[in-house]
Parts: sequence; structure tokens; C-alpha cells
Amino acid sequence: MSTSRNDGPPVRRIDRILAFMSLGIVMLSIVCFLAVIIASAAGVPHEAMGEGAWPMVSMIVMIGPIIAFVLLLVLLVMSFIRRGRANRG
Repeated sequence: MSTSRNDGPPVRRIDRILAFMSLGIVMLSIVCFLAVIIASAAGVPHEAMGEGAWPMVSMIVMIGPIIAFVLLLVLLVMSFIRRGRANRG
């Protein structure tokens, strides 16, 4: 009996990169969301949210989760294709 497990193809570098990019973008979006909530609760006027770094923070909150979701979908499709090829061969 062998102690090594061969459950499937090994995890590639691109898979790890996509997974960690997705996780990083989600975490950045959460931090930006909390920053906007804290700034609003602290009394920052609405006009001040349109100046400085606030527009970028708001954009990250809106677009970050979408980008992270697309990255996860790409990772999932790549994984299914790789496992399908491994099972066929």
C-alpha cells in the first residue's frame, strides 16, 4: 500500500494566483466598505466624499466584488476543464 494520494491533477500556479487575487479583492472591498460606513458615521459631509481618495474607495466597493466573482468563475471553469482532461486521459 502506498501512502501517497493521487486524488487529481496538482494545483497549478495560475490557480493559486487567481484564488488569492479573488480573496484579496474581496478583502479590499470589505475594508473600503467599512471605511465608507465609518466616515459617514463620523460625520463626513456628502460633498467631501466626492474629493480626494473617496471616489476610488467607492469605486472599489462597487466593482471589487464583481471582479472577484469573475475571477472565481474563471478558476472554476479552468479547474473543471483540467479535471475533465485528466479523467479522459
